[in-house]
Amino acid sequence: MGSLSTHWSIPVMTPFLIRSRHRLQALLPPEMEGRELRALLTLSDHSLLLSSRRARLIINRVRLFAFLFAVLTPLWCVVDFLVFDAPLWYYLAGLRLLASACFAVLLWHPPRDRMRDAYRVIAWLFAIPTLFYIASHSVLASYELNDFSQAVATGYAFLPFVLMAGLAVFPLTMLESLLVASSVLGAQLLAGYFSWSTLNWPSFLGGTWLLVLLAGVVVLAGMSQLAFMLVLVRQMIHDPLTGAYARGSGEEIMEVYWRRSLRQDEPLTLVFLDLDHFKTINDRYGHDAGDQVLSQFAHRVRGAVREQDVLVRWGGEEFVLLLPMTPHAVAVEVLRRVQAGGFGERPDGQPLTASMGLAERCQDGSETLAALLERADQRMYQAKNAGRNRLCGASGDC
Repeated sequence: MGSLSTHWSIPVMTPFLIRSRHRLQALLPPEMEGRELRALLTLSDHSLLLSSRRARLIINRVRLFAFLFAVLTPLWCVVDFLVFDAPLWYYLAGLRLLASACFAVLLWHPPRDRMRDAYRVIAWLFAIPTLFYIASHSVLASYELNDFSQAVATGYAFLPFVLMAGLAVFPLTMLESLLVASSVLGAQLLAGYFSWSTLNWPSFLGGTWLLVLLAGVVVLAGMSQLAFMLVLVRQMIHDPLTGAYARGSGEEIMEVYWRRSLRQDEPLTLVFLDLDHFKTINDRYGHDAGDQVLSQFAHRVRGAVREQDVLVRWGGEEFVLLLPMTPHAVAVEVLRRVQAGGFGERPDGQPLTASMGLAERCQDGSETLAALLERADQRMYQAKNAGRNRLCGASGDC
């Protein structure tokens, strides 16, 4: 019987998993590719530009929530004053003012493009009301309340539900959402532990179960937001013809790498590549042939460099290759290897060549990204004037 069960489990489970995957994809944007599903679960396959834009969006939404909480949290002190006696009201008012001050501090956090900063501010955003909830719950449990004040105190029990619902506005992966949701659920269980002796078990268990269901909803909502963001970023940042980054998104990626290079004092190399005599291809063989040459060229270059290297279509037949954490000497070796492998063929069967200008931040002492780009561009023109099909670097040799 054991072998028979094992024999039948494989053909039964495989169609089930396939159907489950298809149903999940049906809930996501139709433009989303199957290989991008992993990006909804964990941080794998997240491009630098997606992480940068997601970080800024999360930080801006955290600041918005912090503003609302900083304003609304102390206003409830008026209700507490009318309902609770002086000692209890003092405790609650102090907690509210402290929480409001902490929210106000979050407002001053600048919008940055690192997920590390986004994780820090979202952790603080959820930690402040979570700690307030645990502290206020403990204080309220230690006082004897009448029916009316007990009804008002029940409103404090809704804070975990507000926090859990607020999680839905952030574009998070499933893992990220589960981590934050677990902290809210943990606060609910911890508050129940502190009021163990007076706990209304049916109400507590029902609220906890509802919180678990709400967590499932907000996890799906966060993944859905991330899915649409992933598709929009991918469609916006890539050149549809060559698959390289478009110029606008390429400049944004360069800025991110430039700031990281300065922050960590790492080398950063930029290479301008211009296809030699490309105009004659369009003139003799038509623009369709020219498009095929451009696509072939980009495919060859991307296949010859590392995954973290960035190829940008700068305009027409000009490209920029960004080599992060690559010193000048290593970059020259990489470009020589790419050149030796070939850039493809022209429509007449002749090898396609390119003129290249290379500049590296540390070697050239460039103080701005614009200066580094300008230097690489000048060296590319030096390569053209020296006879094309060559690389010019900081040494001046072409």
